[in-house]
Amino acid sequence: MEIAAPRQRALLAMLVLDAGRIVGHDHLIGGLYPEPPAGAANALQSQVSRLRRTVPGLVIEHHPAGYRLVAEPSDVDHLRCAELLDAGRAPQALALWRGPALADVDAPFVADARRRLTEVLISCVLSGGTTNDLREVLAEHPLREDVRAALMRTLHRDGRQTDALEVFAQGRELLADELGVDPSPVLAAAHLEVLKAEAPHRGVPAQLTSFVGRDEDLRRVVKWLQENRLVTLIGPGGTGKTRLAVEVGHREPGEVAFVDLSATTEVARALLDGVGVREAGLLSAGAVSVEERLIAALVNRNALLIVDNCEHVVDEAARVLGAVLAACPDVRVLATSREPLGITGETLNPVTALDDDAAVRLFLDRAQAVKPGFTADYDVIADVCRRLDGIALAIELAAARVRSLPLAEITARLDDRFRLLSKGSRTAAPRHRTLHAVVEWSWDLLSAAERDLAARFTVFHGSADLQAAVEVTTSDVDTLTSLVDKSLIEVTGDRYRMLDTIRAFCSTHAPDLAQRHARWFLDLAQRAEPHLRAHDQVDWLRSLAQDHDNLVAAVGWATAHDVDLALELVAALATYYWCRGLRTEAAQQADAVLHACGETVPQGREQEYTLCLLIAWPVATGDQTARIRQADALLATFDAPPRYPIMTMMWGMALGAPEDESEIWHRRNRLLGDDPWSIALALVGDGLVKRMEGDPVAGADLLRQGAAAFQQAGDRWGAALAFNQLGDIALADGDNTGALAHIDRARQLLDELGATEDTAEAVVGRGNAKLAGGDLAGARADFDLALTLARRAGAQVVQAGAHLGLAELARLAGDHVMAETECDQAWALTPGGWYGPDEMRCHIALERGRIAKSAGSADQARAHFEEALRRAEQQRNLVTETAVRAELDALAAP
Repeated sequence: MEIAAPRQRALLAMLVLDAGRIVGHDHLIGGLYPEPPAGAANALQSQVSRLRRTVPGLVIEHHPAGYRLVAEPSDVDHLRCAELLDAGRAPQALALWRGPALADVDAPFVADARRRLTEVLISCVLSGGTTNDLREVLAEHPLREDVRAALMRTLHRDGRQTDALEVFAQGRELLADELGVDPSPVLAAAHLEVLKAEAPHRGVPAQLTSFVGRDEDLRRVVKWLQENRLVTLIGPGGTGKTRLAVEVGHREPGEVAFVDLSATTEVARALLDGVGVREAGLLSAGAVSVEERLIAALVNRNALLIVDNCEHVVDEAARVLGAVLAACPDVRVLATSREPLGITGETLNPVTALDDDAAVRLFLDRAQAVKPGFTADYDVIADVCRRLDGIALAIELAAARVRSLPLAEITARLDDRFRLLSKGSRTAAPRHRTLHAVVEWSWDLLSAAERDLAARFTVFHGSADLQAAVEVTTSDVDTLTSLVDKSLIEVTGDRYRMLDTIRAFCSTHAPDLAQRHARWFLDLAQRAEPHLRAHDQVDWLRSLAQDHDNLVAAVGWATAHDVDLALELVAALATYYWCRGLRTEAAQQADAVLHACGETVPQGREQEYTLCLLIAWPVATGDQTARIRQADALLATFDAPPRYPIMTMMWGMALGAPEDESEIWHRRNRLLGDDPWSIALALVGDGLVKRMEGDPVAGADLLRQGAAAFQQAGDRWGAALAFNQLGDIALADGDNTGALAHIDRARQLLDELGATEDTAEAVVGRGNAKLAGGDLAGARADFDLALTLARRAGAQVVQAGAHLGLAELARLAGDHVMAETECDQAWALTPGGWYGPDEMRCHIALERGRIAKSAGSADQARAHFEEALRRAEQQRNLVTETAVRAELDALAAP
């Protein structure tokens, strides 16, 4: 029922707010009238009478002290809301709210009443609200730190850590500006929770068996890592160094990255991948070493690096880890190796034989896992373990045998093997000889089929899935399962791997399967490539990443033995490397293949050779221009679209945007395929050209079509590229709202790919949009957030873009010294030698000109603008060129 009279609505509201209680005359009169009239008591009585007539059934009792609305709590929304909250039913309580409290009441009491009700609403939202509910309340009450903390935790729960960090950054800025205070402990605690989630235990293997026998070692290593920045676990193979390191990693409360060096000789690259950094690609990595990028990614992080199996690359590991420890003060390292790294400050923890008690517990634990109910005399087990020198791996292998052999038979076989191996090399470590005996003994217990598969399985690097394990080795699932049961092969999830010690022994019996291995992974790469440009892009990227070590090994073997196969592999993997952000690694592989080919293009491999030229030119040690000319000449001979559409994109990146109706333009169109991805690429490429030529309307139309085409095809990266460019066009047109919408769409797509660096670049774009729209605080928060994300990824060009944005903010505030400092930082972070960095240096020169102009130095401004103009002309970027010419014209004006 609608109550038309404003004072009757106000009177009812006051009675409802205190339903069931007497509301005094003076309170009601003061709440109804700003200035109480003469005869206010009579006027109040008259209003009550009218309200009773207006709302039939409404019971309002009169008392000497005032009036009371007779109602049950369940009939009054705010009382029912409080009951539901007390009962832990916050979502139902929140559902009672429909718009702002007392929205249609205008009376003196309303302000205080709304504050009371707003607290009830906030309690509902904090206890049971959605992300949108929290955002709405925070928009109304931006200084409520409890609401901001709750929103951060909700975003964190939904896996949106970057958004949660943004909410914190905005709150910190607002608190500083409005109140001059730092975040409260409540908000700071929420921030710490998100930061911990952003720094997970990356790559630390999950363990399927209990941790036995190393409790004292565990306590000691954990303590030493609190006091020292480098601890190395040393000892012979099989003593349990890796297992101890993994257990330490699981106990570490902060960020941990586990890096296994066993399948690589490139220490810095393995560490870079292990800490979760995607390479920036050709745009920045071409002129920055992997080691520099690693240090850039770690310099501001508090992390523990667990670096496993250093022994075969001990010199390189010592050099790279020494550089990291010197440059990154909050990074600690726990290494495992058969010998010390030899770095100053290294603390050594020998992982020696288990004592009797620990060894017996380990043997029983593993034996009962394969034969439930197994038991034996303590002294008998202790004797077996002692004769195995207390080496953990040897004990585990021996324990696994109780499933098929009596303990007495195990003891007898050990006697035979020890006597045999005691006559071996006196220079070999005794424990190494003992471990070899155990592995050889385990080998002898295998059937012929099991031995054959164990030897063949050593062709894999890292691990393999079931299909690869069976097809490459031409074995069967039952034999593979048997090797898993006998602890010769490990299985984690759906991946199979062999312990390095066992692999080293078995490989001496292995046939040469390297070519079969390489061809199998070529087939996998070729099958995967179309999917990397389609809707199942993310799943296939994840699948190929699990076989990265195998793919690298296949390319390496083929480069040395079969250049035709190597060319096919590099070409088939080009899209994978591009999407994973490993373009420098791809370029180095392609360069090696080209050197292996010599001066001759292998007949029938012209397309693959051309793609290698396009991939390799940024890191080419010879004449880069000559390589591009050679690629262009080969492309001129093609009369059909290439097998791998990414070739067209690589060509465009190497040669730049072709002019309309030019020979290159016609050739590119002839080589573009009619598949959805190529059509989308053509639309986006044409849109970029139109924009650079100064036709933003046509450019935007083409980019919108390209974004839709990429989304329809399923390629998130291509769609994100188009949306980011649309954001730039909208920003140049003064449409800040549109620019932000496009950038946010790009960010959503990049989040699906897990592209931290690309996301940071999008945050810079959003900061620029906010800056253009006058939201200086929002722009600063975005630039600061982008710096945090880009530093974590080691993305130097993105960091430069953020510093450039901060330079403009400082210039607008009149702080020319700070603006120049920010430009200097941007310049220092920008490598030269390719389109993206050159474009960034053009923008830095333009901003320096504006700073000099703002500071009143016309000559310096003109010099900077002329440098920017030269760079813009070299890039044929009419948009930037027009902006620079406008600045020069303004300087020349009287």
